[in-house]
Amino acid sequence: MALRIAQVAPLVETVPPESYGGTERIVSYLTEELVRFGHDVTLFASGGSTTKAKLVPVSERSLRSDPDVKDPLSRSILEIEELLKRAEHFDLLHFHDGYLHFPLSRRLQIPTVTTMHGRMDLPDLVPVFREFPEVPLVSISDQQRKPLPFANWIATVQHGIPDDLYSFRPDPEEYVAFVGRICPEKRPDRAIEIAKQVGIPLKIAAKVDKTDEQYFQAEIQPLLDSSLVEFVGEINEPEKNVLLGGARALLFPIDWPEPFGLVMIESLACGTPVIAFDCGSVPEVLEDGKTGFIVKTVDKAVKALQNIGSLSRRVCREEFERRYTSARMAENYLTTFEQLRQAAVSAAK
Repeated sequence: MALRIAQVAPLVETVPPESYGGTERIVSYLTEELVRFGHDVTLFASGGSTTKAKLVPVSERSLRSDPDVKDPLSRSILEIEELLKRAEHFDLLHFHDGYLHFPLSRRLQIPTVTTMHGRMDLPDLVPVFREFPEVPLVSISDQQRKPLPFANWIATVQHGIPDDLYSFRPDPEEYVAFVGRICPEKRPDRAIEIAKQVGIPLKIAAKVDKTDEQYFQAEIQPLLDSSLVEFVGEINEPEKNVLLGGARALLFPIDWPEPFGLVMIESLACGTPVIAFDCGSVPEVLEDGKTGFIVKTVDKAVKALQNIGSLSRRVCREEFERRYTSARMAENYLTTFEQLRQAAVSAAK
């Protein structure tokens, strides 16, 4: 049975984003798979988004690219209103943008579900989720939900990407990669230290947000003086495919409760194993000694990198195909959607 589904995306980036933007990228992959499966999908997103679903553009362009937007909340309010105007035409509403809509979800007769894409360990979240204990939530890892065990977690659906988006590379070049954002919790300084100790070139492909410019200038820029370290900057999807595919390993030396870590599965799709610190979702995404090494210290990371050749790049790709395709992600969401619809039917009787 085809469902009429509303996908409600954040407005910070386009769907899909032109470069960096994990949540919007996942919304795009999920939306396109749901359309491919034959469902009637409407995407509420920023102007400039591209999709095979019906698009309701809420803003002229992504908020990140619009210097005239001083209060992003104003656009989120408009997005909710655009959704409300059409709500009766949907079987289910799927939100991806925080909790602003929770009072709405409580009062609507239509089933809703919210995927939480960010960290859940912030104290300010506790009173909100205690007030709305009935709102159905999806986590992107089991670890993500631990700070709020009382919330209405109905499923964990791990991220997935199209199986043809990244190319398998059996023969890497002689460098390692760091991909993501330059910020304290991602610990690019650790990546630099690991690469320097091993004596292998490191390519850093990362964006620097305005909030992290001071950290970049004070803490990271002084470390870029080595001939081993190349700062590439922000890259797009095709460039990431080349960079990750050519790397002997992806360094993921995080120091925060990572909700998922999309770049890990992007790396596995290329056949590139991951050396990651044991934080957040890492043990759920990687299998230690099979698709990468999970470590707790820089010294352990150095030893892992020295032994990276013992891991099979073919096995990394096979594990990606088994666990992390966008088709598998969409199937898992559809199972959750059907459970919500059945519960709504039962409650109405």
